[in-house]
Amino acid sequence: MNSSQLFGITTLAYLLSSAFYLALFVFKNRKLGSVASLLAIAGVLVQTVALGLRWYESYQIGIGHAPLTNMYESLVFFAWCTTLFYLFMEFRFKARVVGAFVMPFAFVAMAYASFAKGINQEISPLIPALQSNWLIAHVITCFIGYGAFAAAGGLGLMYLLKKRANNRNLSAETLTGSLPELRVIDDLIYKTIVFGFMWLSAGIITGAVWANEAWGTYWSWDPKETWSIITWFVYASTLHARFTRGWSGTRIAWLAIIGFIAVFFTYFGVNFLLSGLHSYGAS
Repeated sequence: MNSSQLFGITTLAYLLSSAFYLALFVFKNRKLGSVASLLAIAGVLVQTVALGLRWYESYQIGIGHAPLTNMYESLVFFAWCTTLFYLFMEFRFKARVVGAFVMPFAFVAMAYASFAKGINQEISPLIPALQSNWLIAHVITCFIGYGAFAAAGGLGLMYLLKKRANNRNLSAETLTGSLPELRVIDDLIYKTIVFGFMWLSAGIITGAVWANEAWGTYWSWDPKETWSIITWFVYASTLHARFTRGWSGTRIAWLAIIGFIAVFFTYFGVNFLLSGLHSYGAS
């Protein structure tokens, strides 16, 4: 069995896991949540093996590099980081229903990587700019942050749904009745953004070091660099407002969603709409 087949199994596991988490959200049956968690765990374990196998396959064909260098591999890695972070959050905070708002991100990333036209799934030689040990550090740190921000965006949506239900005085038997209390969701959003912000900051720093090694300058205002710093400022402003102005609740929930939109554009929009030094990421 090759890595592509294992990634296919991972996609199916994430699809089923998302479906069971959504069923937990709707029907509030704990058994459904247990199945969803087991599927997510199985999926991330299979995906871990697949990532290692793809790395090994690259050496078999004489290329030998980490599976982090094109759009296909980065989508797969994003799904892996998102799922790992979500599972950590589920077991740490005992908030299983959050999976209904996070695991679909992992499934969509895997499905897009597997089925979208124009996505090159082949293992290709590295261009000179990518032949650096800083590549792994930069990509890993950025995508751990992206995974956390995906979770924060999902939590922001969850908060708004719960808030809307409370404002309309809907009973606990409605769909949102299975969600945690607003203060719990708010605290999770805050902690998740802090975690993601630290890793994004590390990603920007390692990216600057890598850029200096590859192109002779730490910062060139390349479109992806520019949007990365815009995203950084969105989250920095969010945390600043939290610390100094005491912002919480609906404001922070919206900022978590806006921040993830900025992440999405930094990752996808720049690759497809703007040309620059990072344009190879779309291949």
